[in-house]
Amino acid sequence: MAALDTYTGPWTRREAAHLVRRTMFGLRPEDVTTALAGTVSEAVDKLLASSPPPTDPIAYTNSGAVTAGNEWMKASYDSGTDAQRVTFAQSWWIDIMLQQGFTLREKMTLFWANHLATGSNTVKDARYIAQQNIYLRANAFGNIKTIVRDITFDPAMLRYLSGNTNTKKQPNENYARELQELFTIGKGPEIQPGNYTNYTEADVKAAARVLTGWTDDATTRTAKFNAGNHDTSDKTFSAAYGNTVIKGGKDEAGARREIDDLLAMIFAQPATALFLVRKLYRFFVDYKISETTEATVIVPLADLLRSNNYDVKPVLRALFTSTHFYDTERIGCMIKPPIDLVLGVVRTFQPPDLFPAEKNKMHWAYRTLRKTMATAQQDLFNPPNVAGWPAYYQEPFFHEIWINADTLQKRVKYTNDLSSDGYLLDEAYEKSYIDEIYAASLVSEPGVITTLITEWAFLLFPVPLNDSQIEACKNVVLSGLPDYEWSVEWGDYVNDPTNDAKLQPVRTKLRALLRFMMGMAEHQIC
Repeated sequence: MAALDTYTGPWTRREAAHLVRRTMFGLRPEDVTTALAGTVSEAVDKLLASSPPPTDPIAYTNSGAVTAGNEWMKASYDSGTDAQRVTFAQSWWIDIMLQQGFTLREKMTLFWANHLATGSNTVKDARYIAQQNIYLRANAFGNIKTIVRDITFDPAMLRYLSGNTNTKKQPNENYARELQELFTIGKGPEIQPGNYTNYTEADVKAAARVLTGWTDDATTRTAKFNAGNHDTSDKTFSAAYGNTVIKGGKDEAGARREIDDLLAMIFAQPATALFLVRKLYRFFVDYKISETTEATVIVPLADLLRSNNYDVKPVLRALFTSTHFYDTERIGCMIKPPIDLVLGVVRTFQPPDLFPAEKNKMHWAYRTLRKTMATAQQDLFNPPNVAGWPAYYQEPFFHEIWINADTLQKRVKYTNDLSSDGYLLDEAYEKSYIDEIYAASLVSEPGVITTLITEWAFLLFPVPLNDSQIEACKNVVLSGLPDYEWSVEWGDYVNDPTNDAKLQPVRTKLRALLRFMMGMAEHQIC
């Protein structure tokens, strides 16, 4: 079968789980049930369906003139509260990801936040970064040309890449460069210094002149045009762009038309669609793109993207319903990014009361999750640079970058803490644990040790355990005793659940098993 033919193989829990793991954060049994309620195409259509927008971020504690529980984005900027409001935005985003329904929207929002990277430490206005995140979520399945155009006028991006200081007297090339190198067409191999396959340094300078005259308005949180700062001359591009000439605009309408012409020129190049599809593929499928994959997956998807005028939804649908996506080599071939690891564990084993119900304490819990992700090299609203997180682009290692001697210890410590040692919530001065009894309730027959292990393994790992691994897990619980010993112990607890003498031994063994399983190498892949 052709790589992009609709998958017609077995549609079982294994394939459904693979789809969920790559398109959502964590795997819950009901996600698999939802996916298996119809065909693979119907499951993907559900993931791509529209969903109601989340409410705007709120203040979790008093912040300047804004009191806890109220929205703060419409409040005037206050440098004294900005860092605090960034943490509000981070907690808000974490909550949305944890509470997501059966949807690809949140994973796509993260994709765009990485692809069109901005950082709160540079932007220095929490309203801007939250507003951008809301936009990316609303347009997650939209038209890439429209998204890039809108981001060009986005106040957070104007600040982050110095577009707000780009004037005809002092052109700033930052956004013009990253627009081409990172957001659309990509360099391609360098032919000679300053001359890349897809554009030249002269094209960067010409694009910077097109983009002059814009700044951000902190009152309206929009882009503002200053005609006196705009270069009204014609801009000539290189042979890479067919020697295109963009006529200079004399007013705001003309300046906007120049930007439209610039983007039309870039998106008319076949290399742009190829570059964007490769980014999507490496984010969702596999960071290794072989010659065969390039020919049979990337090129056809790029053609599909162009034929749909850069609407991304048809490409996502084709990719996630494809034979290629469900190939055995694609399952478990990627290392979990820190966000997937940290939020995935919580979402998989999340009873309603895993974290405190009080908004301020929940915020502390989410702040702790955010710090954990940051120490593992993936901080929300703060990618290391405009290229995003290196694991999504840095050749030749890509996602292997997530694992090193430092980050592996932190990843395992996180799962150890949440499963058995206690996860200390920031400022709440209390510990949180996975509810191991709740986790056991997700299993069809928790009193059967092999069933408990294999069904937890299904939730945690993209690949099944072999017999020796199952035996190693059993030994954590049974210490060499026969299987029925666990059945008896579990049965005694079920028959008398309020008896602490029967509850505590079961809890201790379940916690030990969770800790052991989440410490296995298989838990680091997806």
